[in-house]
Amino acid sequence: MILSINEIKSRAVEFSHEWKDETRERAEAQTFWNDFFNVFGITRKRVASFEKPALRIKGGQGFIDLFWKGKLIVEHKSKGHNLDKAYNQAKDYFNGLDEEELPKYVIVTDFKKIRLYDLEERTQKEFDISNLIDNIGLFDFISGHERIIFENEDPVNIKAAQLMGKLHDSLKYNGYIGHNLEILLVRLMFCLFADDTDIFEKNRFREFINRKTKIDGSDTGQNIINLFEVLNTSEENRQKNLDEELNRFPYIDGNLFEERIPFPSFDSKTRSILLECCHFDWSLVSPAVFGSLFQSVMNQEERHDLGGHYTSEKNILKTINPLFLYDLNNEFKSHKNNKRYLEGMLVKIGKIKLLDTACGCGNFLMIAYRELRRLQIKIHTQLRKLQGNAEQRVLNVVFDKDLNVDSMYGIEILEFPARIAQVGLWLIDHLVNRELSKEFGFYFKRLPLKKAAKITIGNALKLDWNKIIPKEELTYILGNPPFISKQDRNKEQQEDMDLICKDIKNYGLLDYVSCWYIKTAEYIKDSEIKVGLVSTNSITQGEQVGVLWKHLFSKGIKINFAHKTFRWSSDAKWKAHVHVVIIGFSMHDAKEKWIYEYPTIESDPVKIKAKNINPYLIDQKNIFILNRSKPICNVPEISFGNMPNDGGNFLFNDEEKEKFLKKEPSAKRYIKPLISAKEFLHNKTRWCLWLKNINPSELNHLKLIKERVFKVKEYRLKSKRKTTRELAQTPYLFGEIRQPLSDYIFIPLTSSENRYYIPMAFFSKENIVNNTCSVIPNATLYHFGVLMSTIHMAWVKQVCGRMKSDYRYSNNLVYNNFPWPENITDNQIKEIKNAAKSIITIRKRYNSSLSELYNPLSMPKDLLQAHKKLDRLVNKCYRNKPFKSDREIVEFLFELYDKYTSKNQKTIKNNQ
Repeated sequence: MILSINEIKSRAVEFSHEWKDETRERAEAQTFWNDFFNVFGITRKRVASFEKPALRIKGGQGFIDLFWKGKLIVEHKSKGHNLDKAYNQAKDYFNGLDEEELPKYVIVTDFKKIRLYDLEERTQKEFDISNLIDNIGLFDFISGHERIIFENEDPVNIKAAQLMGKLHDSLKYNGYIGHNLEILLVRLMFCLFADDTDIFEKNRFREFINRKTKIDGSDTGQNIINLFEVLNTSEENRQKNLDEELNRFPYIDGNLFEERIPFPSFDSKTRSILLECCHFDWSLVSPAVFGSLFQSVMNQEERHDLGGHYTSEKNILKTINPLFLYDLNNEFKSHKNNKRYLEGMLVKIGKIKLLDTACGCGNFLMIAYRELRRLQIKIHTQLRKLQGNAEQRVLNVVFDKDLNVDSMYGIEILEFPARIAQVGLWLIDHLVNRELSKEFGFYFKRLPLKKAAKITIGNALKLDWNKIIPKEELTYILGNPPFISKQDRNKEQQEDMDLICKDIKNYGLLDYVSCWYIKTAEYIKDSEIKVGLVSTNSITQGEQVGVLWKHLFSKGIKINFAHKTFRWSSDAKWKAHVHVVIIGFSMHDAKEKWIYEYPTIESDPVKIKAKNINPYLIDQKNIFILNRSKPICNVPEISFGNMPNDGGNFLFNDEEKEKFLKKEPSAKRYIKPLISAKEFLHNKTRWCLWLKNINPSELNHLKLIKERVFKVKEYRLKSKRKTTRELAQTPYLFGEIRQPLSDYIFIPLTSSENRYYIPMAFFSKENIVNNTCSVIPNATLYHFGVLMSTIHMAWVKQVCGRMKSDYRYSNNLVYNNFPWPENITDNQIKEIKNAAKSIITIRKRYNSSLSELYNPLSMPKDLLQAHKKLDRLVNKCYRNKPFKSDREIVEFLFELYDKYTSKNQKTIKNNQ
């Protein structure tokens, strides 16, 4: 059983608490390692199986403390022992091992510190045992998780984007704007690359600007326009007396320089910036920079309106690798000595066609194209080895049949990024051709440009994709459609939603990106097309799952790979950060399915094989959790708190309350403690006027209260919402009143994802509950105990919506659908009540907020142990066999949910 990341974290905290203060010596080493490996789901029996052979070392014979063949050696010393000497002793054992037995890792420890050596990466990491949770990712090789490493963006790409941003800003400041500026920038970008990548003679463009234009910049714009004319004219059609400097530039074609634009007005500063760009080495720049380039010349507001979260190469590879690159590379490795098969692979890759239906600057298409061409070069190289040099004379012809840019299709709503996408694909084609030329020792160049990427300018949601490329010809769809939430849609985007989603019930709940999933599902019907899309993680959480994925699955969609939530960011001037998922799907099940799980939202992913991937991106059967107004089990009902809707006029902090009561002491009985999520979690106090049962005559005599009620009335009358204006008829009341008539369990609606448990508590009915939380009146310690368990938390993590990555508790989705234990005994209820009471008692011992008590780094040991005891008791209410992971809990709960809801009746004994 491979444990989930959260389960490993939970075990790591327990291990650290157990061992951080211990002074036990070597005799306890076996217990230490049993506990340590248990964190990662390795049983004592498995640990015992690790051989501990006697090996000859310097000065005699030694025994390895723990030996995992081909993977790990452990050397354990007493507290305070020199870990360097321990490591040297571990290395001494290597001489007695066979090649296949040599470890990849060495761990040395003295009970207090752990030091891990990664022998392949040549790195070491040392930390105190108490900090194990912060270093969990180092031990993925133990847990069975395969970590996928992605390189960060090369700083040279960031520098290139910043330079082009400076040039854009200077030209725009001088008054050269709009369509003409966009065309100019794209052409200059091409020239800069051409200058450093052998399209032009080396530094030809730089020397042209340096020698042919004046220092004050007055003639720079005109000379640039003259150059564009030359680049658009074939050599045979150029004027015979053309300036020699201009005539040395090649004919480009491809319509890149065809449209005439007015010459831009340069000054000395703008010319200097252009020369600065010229002196930069553009041959080192990745095509992924074009997304950053585009982003760097947009202002933040425009970018948000378009959902333009542009992308680093690192994140693009997370999509295209599982979509096709992993499979193609594995196919090549498996058949690298089969000449006929490799020749067939070249043909297959040459026929691949890709479509990005929201392509922006073409980043996804460029990286995908480059990787496919590089694979073809590998195949050509291998074929050369297999066949010798006999066919060297025809290689140029063979290469010309390789994949070309006209196999790349895109749809983009704006002209400027569409132009960048087309030019970028030409340039990446040229860069790959340079790699090919270097490998085979002769110059291969596709000039003049005869073929171009097929980028369509328009609204992808209103276009017929079959007219852009018939689906029978398409191989893959990929990209990152706009990240726009349901709250942020503009009028045009809402019209798109109405067009695409009109047959889907409750589609107003969906994010804008859902339109691409729905239209894609319709387009790929009855085809072999595979899809990989980046999306906001909200479409796999909360109520959107039932709306979107129930529709998609009804169309036959199968999820074949998924990256769970991580932070998506770019390296541009205005950095965009959003929490996303990547989902790969088609109309057919893949032979192998993979989930990429992230220990933290910023870490590298861990690759886990799955039997099925459901809409929650877990390895479970396809079940949809829908909103319910009542619980599926026989438990107390839940409701939201009270909404003031008062413009702040009913609310006080401590100081404001004291000042108010000094002036109007008779108001004291109408001021109640107000509990919201913030006050609850951080031990803060706030107060409110609660006038539900006030006598009208008394209200009229309480001058200061009356003034506040009047302000509430004014506030509500100014509202644009009809329902709020109607509330002005009763301005002395909260806008929405749901105050419990009994004591209640308090649940904050939003809670940090870092907590193992959502903190909850009991409050008396005298505490007015705010609408930032939910309440369960008439609840008992039994209900509290089950809700505070890891069983319930596992359900929350998979079913609830999120605020970024934090949990967003839902009454109708989480609580009302939660499958409580069936056939529970009175004795089990009693045990859970006692365990829950113990947790409440322990909390009171500490002068700390719940936020501090439930922080994984500071959670007291006795509180953690009390929760573990409660977890074991709740576990037994579901089944006697302990759950080994969150994944196993969720699988069980989903099956129980399916059982309860299919019977459509309440069969559970929960009478307290």
